[in-house]
Amino acid sequence: MPLRLIASDLDGTLLRNDLSVSPRTRRALDAARAAGIHVVPVTARQPIGVRRIAEGAGFGGWALCSNGALGIHLGTGEVLFERHLAPGVQRALATAMREAVPGTVFASIREAGEGFYAQGDYADLAAETDHKRDPATMGRYALEEVVSGPSLKFVLRHPHVSPPELLAAVRGLGLSGFHATHSGAAFVEVAAEGFTKAAGLALLCGKLGVAQADTLAFGDAPNDAEMLAWAGRGVAMGGAHPEARAAADEVTLSNEEDGVAVVVERVLAELG
Repeated sequence: MPLRLIASDLDGTLLRNDLSVSPRTRRALDAARAAGIHVVPVTARQPIGVRRIAEGAGFGGWALCSNGALGIHLGTGEVLFERHLAPGVQRALATAMREAVPGTVFASIREAGEGFYAQGDYADLAAETDHKRDPATMGRYALEEVVSGPSLKFVLRHPHVSPPELLAAVRGLGLSGFHATHSGAAFVEVAAEGFTKAAGLALLCGKLGVAQADTLAFGDAPNDAEMLAWAGRGVAMGGAHPEARAAADEVTLSNEEDGVAVVVERVLAELG
């Protein structure tokens, strides 16, 4: 395949379980960049979380954060696009979920991923690894304040209900105006309707003049499925969620086995 852009999820995909980038994976990414190929992280993380691993991965250009709702340049801080979930949609969803699954709590991520507005009960449940930030910096807001502003990502969690069960409850409400998914983390992630990693990647490719057929994407979770299906070549990781595997063209080794590097090395060799 012609190849002009590699799009990769981070957690469970490019990163090892200790959140590091292996030397082999770094070499493969560097070889791709040396060949003139764009290498773009496409992640549920916000910029604060991408910057934590940027040096190890060699990321300094465009990144797609918040499940594709935010396109930002890691070097310059330029925001290419933001797609927001309207306050009215958030309010309707929160009201319905509190009735359907009492005890559900919420947080809003805004301001190019820098602002985090959480209910106090949400912050109490959170760990630093959840959002790559200290829960003490999340704020402790009343629900009406949480839903009062447009969100890049609106987050739902529950102390006892699992994310897949919570996602099923969201989808069973019969509401519209949003897209809900989960990434394997301890919460459900809600974005503007129609906006996924695939939608964000399509916008970035348009900016860079890259054809859909010339993209290679890697992922492991349900929130990667649309991107894997959209890319010219979609690759699911070994041990990936069934939704990701079903959307992909092939399956590679796991993130602990340098699955991304294995495919990138092979593709670069094929390109000569």
